[in-house]
Amino acid sequence: MSLGDHSDVDVRLNAWVRGRVQGVGFRWWTRARALELGLVGSASNREDGRVEVVAEGPREKCEQLLKALRSGETPGHVESVGEQWSTARGGLTGFVER
Repeated sequence: MSLGDHSDVDVRLNAWVRGRVQGVGFRWWTRARALELGLVGSASNREDGRVEVVAEGPREKCEQLLKALRSGETPGHVESVGEQWSTARGGLTGFVER
């Protein structure tokens, strides 16, 4: 393993999804994709109409989830997805809809 290879280190992805994403099954769809990837976290409706996705796991898997959120294959209509990366904090189990 090279020093530059951190693929085995868990990360936290915070993604804010803007568009017509509430009341269309978007959180359920996101949860299904996250569970397929083996990620833990949550998908939550925000008061401003966005959905906030928090996912922890291997960076490669989190990047796959982010790509899925931007794929155009989600329920509803995604206008944009903001992202923020940080170190995994742990303490999450499963993937929940809030």
